[in-house]
Amino acid sequence: MKRSTSKNRAACTRRNFLKSGTATAVGLAAAGRASAAAGNETLAIKGGSPAVTYPKAKHDEASRWPLYGPEEEQAVLELLRRPTYQPLDELEADWKAYYQMPYVKAQFNGTSALASIFFGLGLPPGSEIMVPSYTFFATIVPMRLAGLVPVFVDIDPRSMDMDVNDAKKRLTKNTRAILPVHWFGNPADMDDITAFAKEHDLIVLEDCAHAHGTSLKGKMMGTWGEMSIFSFQTTKPLPSLEGGMAMFKQQEQYERACAFGHYEMPRLFPKDSKYSKYFSTGLGLKFRMHPVAAALARIQLRKLKKRNEDGVKQVRSLNDRLIELPGLYEQKTRPEAQRLYYDANCLFIDEAEAGMTREAAVKALRAEGVQVSAFVYPLQHKLAMYREKEWWHHLPTIPELPGSEQCNATCMALPYFTSDVPELIDQYVKAFQKVWAHRKELA
Repeated sequence: MKRSTSKNRAACTRRNFLKSGTATAVGLAAAGRASAAAGNETLAIKGGSPAVTYPKAKHDEASRWPLYGPEEEQAVLELLRRPTYQPLDELEADWKAYYQMPYVKAQFNGTSALASIFFGLGLPPGSEIMVPSYTFFATIVPMRLAGLVPVFVDIDPRSMDMDVNDAKKRLTKNTRAILPVHWFGNPADMDDITAFAKEHDLIVLEDCAHAHGTSLKGKMMGTWGEMSIFSFQTTKPLPSLEGGMAMFKQQEQYERACAFGHYEMPRLFPKDSKYSKYFSTGLGLKFRMHPVAAALARIQLRKLKKRNEDGVKQVRSLNDRLIELPGLYEQKTRPEAQRLYYDANCLFIDEAEAGMTREAAVKALRAEGVQVSAFVYPLQHKLAMYREKEWWHHLPTIPELPGSEQCNATCMALPYFTSDVPELIDQYVKAFQKVWAHRKELA
């Protein structure tokens, strides 16, 4: 990243898992022997035998998600027999205790949670929010419902998170807030972001749709900002089929956001609340979470810590070996961060250092049986609606974002394995070593 803390960054280089000179020598020697053996095998793309022989059905099952069991089934069955909205209150109580935040509100999904916090800001129309273009549309598009406008910020192409130095260059006289996204469970540089925000009197928000239970310097993602959101959609780290959560530090923002999407809430506000008078109407929308989703989310929350830890352990068993290959890197994570993995295991190829293109590597790896793709995420600032004035108070500036482009040009996505599959992991390592041993042929 373009941050000044190079000493800290040294700790998260691609070889930092080797803790001593002896371990380094042993590790490199083993890697060298494996590479030499792989070099004697014919690539599958050239007619050789694939390195991955794991049965396809088991291979697909290894990344199955979500993982529901008897506890979830029983909770749904009980709700069908005795319908109630009580799971929403129970989930909110559990969530508040887990995050130690004063105000939380369950939402229909992450998108509705985002719409709520944008409305909860209470900013005048035309106010701008700094946000990465490298994100799902829901992080940005609901801004327009509150008359807000995005300022597109670049990402660090290896961390996939907001580049704070780029944000500093894009600050305008209308900028009022900043909204980082913790991409694929990798905590953004919230210490730097909050320091920058404090200097310029910006409100800090957080999109934690990928980052349930993660932290930086011991402080949980979602508690750095004034408001934050989580998604419980089926693919997310905490899945409830559909659902979300919004968190608030300030009572004013909480009440305003809740009145917007939860018509039943104003009657519960203190009598001196400016929003209590809307006890019969709310302020226009209904974002109530489904009670089945709330029941599922409560159970998933209890399992979250262990699942996150197991996921990190599983990815490390693969990546610690893969990133020894020339020109192959993983998503950059700060040493003070406790992250999770979700949906995909992102690697990056430096084509000059690797001596072959991403296209050639992906094609050869697929032939070996690896489930890998060239990962290209739609960049929001390139999409049509941001160029059409009818949707915005004023048109967003459309910038050049080289970090986002580089990420899309170099990223390769592997499956995130959700079960313990050491044999498959070994076969993936063998496939990569085999392809890299023959990379001159693929150049």
